[in-house]
Amino acid sequence: MNARFDMMTNDLGKSLGKRFAGLSMLLRNSSLPTSTQELVSLRASQINGCGFCTDMHTKDATAAGETAERLHLVAVWREATVFTPAERAALALTEEGTRIADAGDVSDATWAQAREHYDDDQLAALVMLIGLINAANRMNVIVRTPAGQYQPGQFANAS
Repeated sequence: MNARFDMMTNDLGKSLGKRFAGLSMLLRNSSLPTSTQELVSLRASQINGCGFCTDMHTKDATAAGETAERLHLVAVWREATVFTPAERAALALTEEGTRIADAGDVSDATWAQAREHYDDDQLAALVMLIGLINAANRMNVIVRTPAGQYQPGQFANAS
């Protein structure tokens, strides 16, 4: 698959991409666990069919020490026993937040479950992360950014 457009070779696209990467770095430095951030990003990317982001977050999670077993089971997390209650709450919020067009809302039960496991700073990071990864997914799907070439940490210095 070839990209329709390479955002990083366009001056405006590159400038906006750097600011987008800066938001990612702020989230990376938040108190929301890195493993949770990668699981959330991977799950939203799977739902949205974003090959590039699925590739990126699988590789970044692996580089950060995530196990292959857990990464393989993210798509079926409800049936898997390898996720903590807090991770399950984050994944539920991710799915509902990603599928707002289908359900029209995030349920009060799902929000309460996330509230039970995360403090205010972590919830702020989680909500922002869900919004940010969904935006990234949409941009990459629109321009058909191909998967498979990403190297772990590739955008760490982009901001």
